[in-house]
Amino acid sequence: MSIIYVLIPIAMIFVLVAVGIFFWAVKSDQFDDLEKQSVSILFEDDKAGSDIAGAKNSASNAAQTKDNNNNPSSPSND
Repeated sequence: MSIIYVLIPIAMIFVLVAVGIFFWAVKSDQFDDLEKQSVSILFEDDKAGSDIAGAKNSASNAAQTKDNNNNPSSPSND
């Protein structure tokens, strides 16, 4: 029965911490726009798409350069 004198204050501390974190989140606008993140996964980001396209283009250019260097029938500047 004496353990209850320890558990009740610990539970109250947990509740106070949870309430404090909740009020901090509300104050710092964590709940300002709840729908933006749920919809943002559906649309592509232009910057991310251009980075991927840039990587594909540079890989393609590297492969073409390698093919041109290995091709003996290509004109060279001797």
